[in-house]
Amino acid sequence: QVQLVESGGGLVQAGGSLRLSCAASGRTFSSYDMGWFRLAPGKEREFVAAISWSGGSTKYADSAKGRFTISRDNAKNTVYLRMNSLKSEDTAVYYCAAGQGPQTFYGTSRYAYWGQGTQVTVSS
Repeated sequence: QVQLVESGGGLVQAGGSLRLSCAASGRTFSSYDMGWFRLAPGKEREFVAAISWSGGSTKYADSAKGRFTISRDNAKNTVYLRMNSLKSEDTAVYYCAAGQGPQTFYGTSRYAYWGQGTQVTVSS
C-alpha cells in the first residue's frame, strides 16, 4: 500500500514557475514508477510526466516537453514536478500516481495508487 500526498500547487501568472511535490508513505516507494497526471475542467485526465523506479527513465507529454521536469528522491520518498513557462492551458488539478507492471507509462491503468491532487491555476 502506498499513500500519496501532493503539495505545491497554487496561483501563478503565465510565464511563471511552480514545483509540485508528492510525498509517499511506505517503505517500498523506491520500487514504484511514478507519474503525474492532470485534470482540467471539461477534459479527461491526461498524462503529464513519468519517472521509472530508479529515476533512470523519464517520459513527458508533448505539452510538457522542454518546460516540465520530473525527478524523484527515493531517500525522501518524494517525487517532484518542476513546471516552468506556465501557460493558462496548464491550469488543472495535478495528481501523482504510483504503479508497477508492464502497462505503458502514459496510461492511467499502470498506476494503482493516486493522490488527492493539487490545484494549479495559471492566470493570463
